[in-house]
Amino acid sequence: MNVQRNRVAVPEAAWFKSSYSTGNGGECVEFAEASGAVHIRDSKVRSGPVLTVTPDAWTGLVRLATDRTA
Repeated sequence: MNVQRNRVAVPEAAWFKSSYSTGNGGECVEFAEASGAVHIRDSKVRSGPVLTVTPDAWTGLVRLATDRTA
């Protein structure tokens, strides 16, 4: 896992907002896939830090977040 304070070289058009994000100040997460990595950021602070994880770690995170039995 890597948290980058510098601007990640990912075009703005590559970022996708979570379908659970709302327009009224709720938790807003965006992600972008690029060259063997998944970048994650707060959509309300686009110039803030970016968390970079492997595709396998991203899959595990999404699986954990969507597991309703946990």
